[in-house]
Amino acid sequence: MTPVAGPSADDTQDATDYVAITRLQNAYADAVTRRAWAEFHEMFTHGAPVRVDTVTNPVIELTGPQEVGDFIGDAVERFEFFEFVPLSTRVQLRAGGDPDRATARLYICELRQDAASGHATQAFGVYQDEYRRVDGRWWFSRRDYQSLARSGRGEVFAFPADPFS
Repeated sequence: MTPVAGPSADDTQDATDYVAITRLQNAYADAVTRRAWAEFHEMFTHGAPVRVDTVTNPVIELTGPQEVGDFIGDAVERFEFFEFVPLSTRVQLRAGGDPDRATARLYICELRQDAASGHATQAFGVYQDEYRRVDGRWWFSRRDYQSLARSGRGEVFAFPADPFS
């Protein structure tokens, strides 16, 4: 019987990096749900560009954790209930051959209830992210968000182009 080889050092590092990136994605979801914007300073590089395309409004360009937190905080203020739910993710490690760069698509759903009307809606979207490992830790270094669908008016939108291709 031939012995089965164990995981290589690359396999182990890939698993470690994948878990670290998905933990970062989940920490973001948790902070948004709790409206804990100050925690973004531990997730985003200082100058990280963030592009928000809701399709039905002009694209918004933000930079860094403070601007991102201020923008999202204002956007969700009208909801008495808001939960950010990660649905699935696809992480590409060693993007462009760089062991300290990764990209991902993160599919999400927002569960919301308007405070004024009590009306509940859902929004679906996709983040196309870039991550950088700095001093052994993964950070968001770029985020491109686009809405995919919203309940209420039955809006469905085309899938965005890949910003990393």
